[in-house]
Amino acid sequence: MAAQIASRIFFAGETLPQFVGLIGIELVFVLCLTLGPMLFFAGQLIETKRMGLREYGALAGRYVQAFDAKWLRGGAPADEAFIGSADIQSLADLGGACERVGAMRLAPISREAVLAVAAATLVPIAPLVLTMIPLDELLKKLLSVVF
Repeated sequence: MAAQIASRIFFAGETLPQFVGLIGIELVFVLCLTLGPMLFFAGQLIETKRMGLREYGALAGRYVQAFDAKWLRGGAPADEAFIGSADIQSLADLGGACERVGAMRLAPISREAVLAVAAATLVPIAPLVLTMIPLDELLKKLLSVVF
């Protein structure tokens, strides 16, 4: 598509801003084409997250109640040391597992993946900006932003 746009700019006298809508449509199309299939897992992921929150929440509730009864309400044997107890590490591990379940997304699509696909789609079009702004002027603007 970048070549077709370049051809129309150089030989038909059109300008890059005339193609903004077309570039946007291409970007949406490529994103849907490459990342859209991941949405097929959304139903399973939602159900798995809901089930995981329910089951891990119940387990965490029972564990916290037992931890509270043992360490905060005086249920621990007198000869058992609090520091170095495996109960604390187990509580932290269970908390981490609950956080992982809670952090599950609707689809296995990350922001970085969307940005990578968008960049790969737009990079071939980027040189066409030079049809609107001379390279030396563009470099001056970039350097003024950086420095």
